[in-house]
Amino acid sequence: MQILDRFRDPETGRALLARVSALAEQAQEKLGRRVVFMEVCGTHTVAISKAGLRSLLDGKLELRSGPGCPVCVTDYGDIDAMVAFGRLPGVTVGTFGDMVRVPGSQTSLEQEKARGADIRVFYSPADAVKWAEANPDREMVFLGVGFETTAPAIALSVAQARALGLKNYSVFLANKVVPPALHALLVDPELRLDGFILPGHVSAIIGRRAYDFIAEEYGLPSVISGFETLDILDALYNLLRQVLAGEARVENGYTRVVKEAGNLRAQALLDQFFEITDVSWRGFGVIPGSGLQWKPEYRDFDARVRFAPEVAEPRIPKGCRCGDLLKGKLTPRECKLFATACTPTHPVGPCMVSTEGACAAFYQYERRSS
Repeated sequence: MQILDRFRDPETGRALLARVSALAEQAQEKLGRRVVFMEVCGTHTVAISKAGLRSLLDGKLELRSGPGCPVCVTDYGDIDAMVAFGRLPGVTVGTFGDMVRVPGSQTSLEQEKARGADIRVFYSPADAVKWAEANPDREMVFLGVGFETTAPAIALSVAQARALGLKNYSVFLANKVVPPALHALLVDPELRLDGFILPGHVSAIIGRRAYDFIAEEYGLPSVISGFETLDILDALYNLLRQVLAGEARVENGYTRVVKEAGNLRAQALLDQFFEITDVSWRGFGVIPGSGLQWKPEYRDFDARVRFAPEVAEPRIPKGCRCGDLLKGKLTPRECKLFATACTPTHPVGPCMVSTEGACAAFYQYERRSS
């Protein structure tokens, strides 16, 4: 806690906010417009909204949310497949909590649970393995959702299930990897960005060097940030310094957690269990090389192979702009459904459901400032 206290000091925060504001005004004068930065991670979006940074810096710089909410970027087709697993006889679906209320084309896991499906929330995949061991008469299908951060734990759950000789545990793997999504953003001609606040959790796994392409190929500044208010202000300060100096590099502002090469043991698990594949992201479509699939020696734990439930062509609800929001092309307030037809109690899209969703964060912390 003593370490974190250094990042929560109000006096330091006020001084740093003043420096950020001053640099933002200089950058605006230099560019002839407001600087636009994207916070890639959904946890950063929530932290920014909760701290009121967007309103404190209003008119001086613009912060856009990106595709860093793993639940939000899960494609409609994958959600419909998850629902389909819940309808199979003898199958129990295990999931992280955020996934339960995400609407698919016609229904959600929560609604299926109300109709009698056995849907269970687990804190970790290891807990789902324990449940499968204790309930050998039921098939446990765990929903593997997330980025590089959750994938090692999902891999370890399969290793554990194999060591226990379990035949009733499998995983619906929907994990994605972040760098290809950043490539997709950077080649989008409709999106103008001046820099990235890069995710802390993912970076702890893949390391700082994994982002060098942002500076080397696209000439854009970026800073890896922690999640305290001072972390984020420091990231903004260093991004603005790069913009004003005409520089582009990847800085690590989260050195207490993120290393140059990342977590090598976690990366070894990813290499051991998974292959890279092309997958669809909500709002983006298929991004080459952006997903994970099981290597052949672990495909007996692949729920898609084991059950292959029938899934109809997904239907996208009219008016939902979640996909555009994930690409940084608008803010939640610019969606006509925000806080009217789409609310936390009646969500139309996942951005209003997830604890890392931009719409949920805006609704809770910024709605009254609009």
